[in-house]
Amino acid sequence: MGTDREPPEDPDRPVDGSDGEDYEDEVEEELAEAERARTESRIEFYGGPIASTVPLGLFVVWAIFQSGVLRIGDTTGLVAGMLVSLVVGMFLAKGSWAKYANTIFEGMTQRVAATAIVAWLWAGMFAETIQTGGFVDGLVWAAQALGVGATLFPAITFVLAALLATGIGTGYGTTIAFTALFFPAGLLVGANPVLMFGAILSGAVFGDNLAPVSDTTIVSAVTQDADIGGVVASRFKYAIVAAVFAFAGYIVAGSMLPGLNLGPGAEEILGEQSNPFGLVHLVSMGVVIYTAVRGRHIVEAISWGIVVAFVFNVTLGLAATSEMLNFAAPENLGIAQALSVLPFVTLVPSDEAGVGGSLYAGAEGFFPLIVLTLLIVAGAQIMIRGGGFGAIQDWLLDTVATSVRRAETTMVLGTALVNALITINTAAEIAIAPYIARLGERFNINGYRRANILDANTSALGYIFPWSGGVLVGYAVLQGLPEEYEWFTQSMVVNPIEVWPFVFHGWLLLFVFLLAALTGFGREYTTDRETEEVARV
Repeated sequence: MGTDREPPEDPDRPVDGSDGEDYEDEVEEELAEAERARTESRIEFYGGPIASTVPLGLFVVWAIFQSGVLRIGDTTGLVAGMLVSLVVGMFLAKGSWAKYANTIFEGMTQRVAATAIVAWLWAGMFAETIQTGGFVDGLVWAAQALGVGATLFPAITFVLAALLATGIGTGYGTTIAFTALFFPAGLLVGANPVLMFGAILSGAVFGDNLAPVSDTTIVSAVTQDADIGGVVASRFKYAIVAAVFAFAGYIVAGSMLPGLNLGPGAEEILGEQSNPFGLVHLVSMGVVIYTAVRGRHIVEAISWGIVVAFVFNVTLGLAATSEMLNFAAPENLGIAQALSVLPFVTLVPSDEAGVGGSLYAGAEGFFPLIVLTLLIVAGAQIMIRGGGFGAIQDWLLDTVATSVRRAETTMVLGTALVNALITINTAAEIAIAPYIARLGERFNINGYRRANILDANTSALGYIFPWSGGVLVGYAVLQGLPEEYEWFTQSMVVNPIEVWPFVFHGWLLLFVFLLAALTGFGREYTTDRETEEVARV
């Protein structure tokens, strides 16, 4: 997920094991509390602990049938699927269903879900506001001026998305911003839509995996008893190898895959959507990156970006106040007529009254996904309380992981399995982290190595599966683009099932760690390196 947390008191200090101690302590306390709760609030199921996997397993089957077989990209349909799955799981619970029901509530109140939701809402408002200010027009103008065509645009999008995600520490926020801004710009210069979406998701994977202030980075380090600075330094070699090949892959694919044909009016559309003044919002994005890198909370960083973008839009005439915040009041209402002098109040027929503008639209599109996220985390909690995770982990420990090589391979494939079920990557990471720690300690595998395997796969697969949070948050933005641009049709919206082969960095990161597990590349044991040695990595 990659949203950041409260920074150290001195934001100029590097992020390492001595910084962010409050948040590290908080993570450790949450994990300890979760372990106590697992012991005290166990749910018994007919069929044993493995039956607790039914809600999430059934949801995955529903998602594959809906998105993969029928090609229906409808988030609300997935919400219905998760609701039905939870109901089915309840019939498998022994004794009173009250404990099962209370566990659903417990899961839906987990902070990990709230963190993702907050990132989506703020990033959505920011992206929509600079979109209203013509940032896409500026990108199109720059692409034409620099001669960046359909071949190079996806590769450049990947690099820029990776830089933004690494800087601000949120892959979800990056997905939202780049899908709203770079995706339509790429289509206008002729890039393939599916490749563009894949490039954006790949950039989000890179940042989620490598950013020191990413949730996934922090959780992977804390749960494996490793310092954050050492984890980031030791995983760079894996991330950069995958990134280099992903960049090359987007150039090759960009030259081979057909782009979008806008028809006979393409030149006119390009002319209308090309305006250098929109590039002023590079400053707005720079404010977000600078503020986040300086150690401020992601909500604060994006809030400053929204303020700067709002000011630019109004002072430079890029967008009216009513385009960003608009109370469309009934024209026959006396007080509304009096207040219509305000720039954010307009008069409309009674049946058209409502609230609008970029701030509203930027948040509205994520409401179905928010509900889905809460339900998925609830399903994960059911699986934890029912012992499903523990049963799978114990089986892998006892029968599969019988050597160091097989242990690391099991770590890689185990994280993949959990991410297929729990589609919010930080939630999946927290669920599988104790198993990775137990398995690694059994074979004396260094904490850095364990944290890297854990984080790489949760970061990568959280943006690959069609029902995963990273893909769905981008899809939510795509669905709103036909309302933003006259030239953007529904046929240009990429179905989540189409993009999974093109998240090159995600697949390559998974392959790099699978290869590392099989060959021993980069493997370190507990005695190979102490925390103090990280400065020499």
